[in-house]
Amino acid sequence: MFRRTLLQLTFLCAAVAGAQTLPPETPPPSGDFAITPTGPVIKLPEGANRVKAAEPSASEHVPAVPEEGSVTKGAYQNRYFGLAWPLPADWMESFKGPPPSDHGAYVLANVLPSKSFKSPTKGTILFTAQDIFFSRVPGDNAKELIAYRKEHLEPYYDVEHPPGDLTIAGHTFTRFDYTSKVAGLHWAVLATQVRCHVLQFVITSRDSDLIEGVVKDMDRMTLPAEAGATSGNGGGDWPVCVAHYARAENIVERVEPQFREKRFNDVPVRIIIDKRGKVKHVHVLSAFADQATAITDALMQWKFKPYLRDGSPVDVETGIMFGGTPDHRMPGAITASRPAD
Repeated sequence: MFRRTLLQLTFLCAAVAGAQTLPPETPPPSGDFAITPTGPVIKLPEGANRVKAAEPSASEHVPAVPEEGSVTKGAYQNRYFGLAWPLPADWMESFKGPPPSDHGAYVLANVLPSKSFKSPTKGTILFTAQDIFFSRVPGDNAKELIAYRKEHLEPYYDVEHPPGDLTIAGHTFTRFDYTSKVAGLHWAVLATQVRCHVLQFVITSRDSDLIEGVVKDMDRMTLPAEAGATSGNGGGDWPVCVAHYARAENIVERVEPQFREKRFNDVPVRIIIDKRGKVKHVHVLSAFADQATAITDALMQWKFKPYLRDGSPVDVETGIMFGGTPDHRMPGAITASRPAD
């Protein structure tokens, strides 16, 4: 399964980096907060494709998407989140993350020490993001989601430090530390919010000093002014992000997507609406290719009432959930019309 595969990859990275092999009684990696900070990651439907509204490009005129971030020349950069971090010396990217899940969970990057790293103990740093619009865990910001996770930590882990606030690179973060005594591993989770996404940096190691060194190094990170543990709702250089803006009272014109096959998977979609109320960007997070095409074609014809902030129209970013079965459908999900003939 998608979730278990991710957990095993991350847990194995930490195990290989350590000084000894994990004993057979090590707690199962399903509790690794590094991967599932806000609930289970749901596997993409069989045959589904990763779909982007825009391919990565150097042009600032091409809308960015969360998953296009990458490590280049020793630094992680992500245009969508306005994030840049020159990685600690002798750290490198280990593997690319999978496509976004159907509840808006991203694995942005996973980095670990290179062969030239001199310390006898090593670790991993996992970058994740959770789209708050589609999260299945209650919480409106990074602080609330981390507090929820602490309260639901699996019993085979121990809390080292409960969630608390700290400042990194001039922005507020929430930090949560836990450990597995059997495995001899420590996790430090540092979370902040940008554009209604909870960004998390999860550091795993047997060496607490190594973890503290990485946390200190995070001060070299660059984030947009809006980033914060209880803020991060867009504005300024970014669209304002507003949950559930695609309500009937805000929609002026609407065209239903025409699906050729009836499917029952959830399809989360983020859209950006310009100052005139026109849809100017569609990002389908998780879908079959034919679903993505039908939804994108339809949404580009929608028209909304302009979103006003302080009396003036501004660009707004919101989320829409299409499809799903009646008993699994999220609040606000939209059911498209029947399959096309």
